[in-house]
Amino acid sequence: MQRLHLQGGFGEKGRTSVLIDDGESRVMLDAGIKVGAAPKDYHPQLACAASEIDALFITHAHEDHIGALCWLIGQGFTGPVFMTPTTRAEMNATLDQYAHVSDLARFPSSNAMIELFLPGDTLSFAKQKIKTGHTGHVAGGVWFAVESGGKRTLYCGDVVPESAVFPMTAMPECDMMLLDCSYGDDGIPASERAKQIVEWVLARPEGAVLPTPLSGRSLELLTILPGPLAIADVMYEPLKAQIADPSLLRPGAAERITARLDTAHRWHPGSPLPACPLLLHDGMGSAGPATLALEMAEQKGHPVLLSGHLPEGSPAHRMREQGRADWFRLPTHPTLPQNKLLWENSGRPRLLGHSSEAKLLNAMQQALPALVTTAVTGDSIEF
Repeated sequence: MQRLHLQGGFGEKGRTSVLIDDGESRVMLDAGIKVGAAPKDYHPQLACAASEIDALFITHAHEDHIGALCWLIGQGFTGPVFMTPTTRAEMNATLDQYAHVSDLARFPSSNAMIELFLPGDTLSFAKQKIKTGHTGHVAGGVWFAVESGGKRTLYCGDVVPESAVFPMTAMPECDMMLLDCSYGDDGIPASERAKQIVEWVLARPEGAVLPTPLSGRSLELLTILPGPLAIADVMYEPLKAQIADPSLLRPGAAERITARLDTAHRWHPGSPLPACPLLLHDGMGSAGPATLALEMAEQKGHPVLLSGHLPEGSPAHRMREQGRADWFRLPTHPTLPQNKLLWENSGRPRLLGHSSEAKLLNAMQQALPALVTTAVTGDSIEF
C-alpha cells in the first residue's frame, strides 16, 4: 500500500511536491516554491512535520521544484537529499534567487546532507525502491518511479519527450502516474513553435530581449535562434557547465551549442541593449539580469519575446497583459499528444496531473480518460 500526499502543484502551477508513505518511511519528491503567491501558498503544504520526512528526492534545479529546500531545513527536516550532480551544481543559483533571505542565511543548503546519483540509477531508501531516468527537460533532470507496498508510483517531474537538446528515458509501467500537465490541451508541436519564434526574431533586426530560465529553455533557444545573438555575461559559465557532460545531451547538441555560446556577444547589465536577440534569465523577469533588461526595454519600447510560464504578478505577465511583450510558447513540457503517449506506454494507469490548474486538466480529460481533475494540493490518496 502507498499513501500519496499532494503537497504542492496540484490544481495550481508551482511549489511542486509529493510525499509517498508506505507505512514504514516517508519520502518527499521535490520541494518547490510558487512565484507570486501569498506567503501561505509560497511553500509546500506539508502533510506531516518536516522532522518526520525521512528523505527528499529532487528532480531538477528549477525554483518550482527545489526553491523551498532552505525553508524545509528550517522547518526541521534533517534527512538526506538525493539529486544529480548537475542539479547540485545549479542548486545555489536557484536558491539565491527564490529562497527567502532569512532562510538562506539561517538554513543554508550547506546544512543539507546531499547524496548524489546519476540519471538511470536505481536508488533504495528503507523499503522504497526508486528508479530514475532522463526527462528531456534540463541537463541532469530525472523522473522517479517509486516502488513500495506492492505498488509503483511514477512521478514525471517536468518532461520533454521530443527535446532537440536533452534525452528522455522511457518510463516504466506503473499503478499511479503523476503527469506533467503544464500545457493542458495544447497540441502544437515544438517544430511549429520554433518556426514562429524564428520568424518573429527575423522581423526585428533592431534586436529583442528574450527572458529565459538559466537551465533548460536557454539551450533550446540557442539551437534555433538565427544569426548573431547575445547572452547575459553571467550566463556563459553556467550554460557551458550544462553541456560539459555530453552523456546528458542528445548526440551533437554539445558541439552546436558550444559554437553558439563562443560566438555570442556577452551583455553586461547596464550596457545598451544589443541590436540582436539577447538571452538572459529568468524567464519571468522576477530575478536575475532579466529584471533590469525588461525595465530598459519598457523604457525604450524595445521588443520583448516571452516563451514560457508567466505567473500572475511577475513583470513578464504584466508586460504581456499590457501589450508590451509578445509571447510564443517554446515547449519545455509535454503537449497533449505526447502526454497521451506517455500514459499509454506506462500501461494506462490511474492518473493525476501536476503543474496545472483544474480548467486545463478538464480540457485534457477526453484524451486522458483516467485523469482525475479534482485533485488539489492538500489531498491524500491511498491505494
